[in-house]
This record gives sequence, C-alpha cells and structure tokens, in this order.
Amino acid sequence: MLEEEAFVSFSGGKESCLACYRAIEENFKIRYLLNMVSSDGKCSYSHRINLKLLKLQAQAMGVTIVWIKTNWKNYEADFKKCILNFKEQNIKTGIFGDIDLKEHRDWIERVSKEVGIKPMLPLWKEKRENLLDEFINLGFKAIVVVTCAQFLGKEWLGKIIDKEFIKEIKNKSNIDLCGERGEYHTFVYDGPIFKEPVKFSIGKKTLKEKHWFLELKAERR
Repeated sequence: MLEEEAFVSFSGGKESCLACYRAIEENFKIRYLLNMVSSDGKCSYSHRINLKLLKLQAQAMGVTIVWIKTNWKNYEADFKKCILNFKEQNIKTGIFGDIDLKEHRDWIERVSKEVGIKPMLPLWKEKRENLLDEFINLGFKAIVVVTCAQFLGKEWLGKIIDKEFIKEIKNKSNIDLCGERGEYHTFVYDGPIFKEPVKFSIGKKTLKEKHWFLELKAERR
C-alpha cells in the first residue's frame, strides 16, 4: 500500500511527537512539520521553544520544518495559507496531537474543512496515563520547559517525563496529567521517530506572563 503524505501540526512537545509516531505507524509519510512562530521570529508560538532546537528536532527526524510567523489576530489566516500551499503538493492530511479539548477539535475540523484537508487526531479521547505510559515505554525522552505558575512552580522545570514524573503529577490536585489545559509543556529530545538525540544544555529559569520558562540552548552536532 502506498504511503499517504501528511503534515504534522508540531509544537516540539510530547503529544505532537506521539501523534506523529502513530501516524507513521498507520503508513503516513510525514512531509512537513508545521510550527507557528511568534511574530518576532524568536520562538514557537505555543511552547516558546527556541527555533534552533526545533530545527535540530526536525533534522533528527529527517523531516522539513516549516515556520510561519504569526500573531493572535492573524493566526487562522496564516495557518490556512500554509496548508493551502501543502495541498498544492498533494498533501491531504494534517496530524494533530489534541486529546480532548472540544474547542480545539472544533477549530481544527472547521479550518480543515474550509481548506479541504482531512484532520487526523490519533490521541483523541485516550486516557492520559495510558498516553504517558506509551510515550515512555516507546523510548521517547522529554523535559518540562514551561509551567503555568498558577498550577506548577519553577521546581517542575527540567523534570524528565518518566514513571516518577507520573507519580508526582498524579499527587497534584486539579492538574491534567498531560498538561492538556496548559499546566505544563515539554520538549522532546529523543525517541523512535528520531535518528539521533537532540543535544542541548539547560539555561536559566524565568517568570513571564504568569508562566515559568526554562531556557534550553542548542548544541552543535
């Protein structure tokens, strides 16, 4: 059976990487990683990850990453414009890592319908702990790089997503295990979709706009 080509809506975090893995297992060929970037062009729009690190991720995966500078006002229009460009290259499917936020799925399905592509959400409605267990058991490696200060302090920055992490996060009240409501974000640096680990060093922790951020510095290979 011929592989169907697709793009991944890519944050650099654990859900988008696991969704990408599952799509590959379903015989999709990933042509592009689509990452929306802050209007200043310095970091990813959602997880605030340095673009040099995202580039290293893409290189390790052997997939081209496409960056689109945007802001809240123009986000949807910029997203659609990029997907229409993919469509011209016969890419008809988009892979998304959402788990169960209905407003996110509604937006994805509406936008996908308007531009004429098929959305695929491989993780939809699955149990959080099962997803984390699968992520870990597959050999993915990820580190916490952002926390919402309302829920998690700066001491959570730099934690590795492992079995101990699951135990710790389960002890916190009102926290989604996967951080689906924005409680925390991750950076994936190794796993079955990577040809080699992404090398980085850890920098300072900073508080900005009620979120703690961990600086990661890309290391040359």
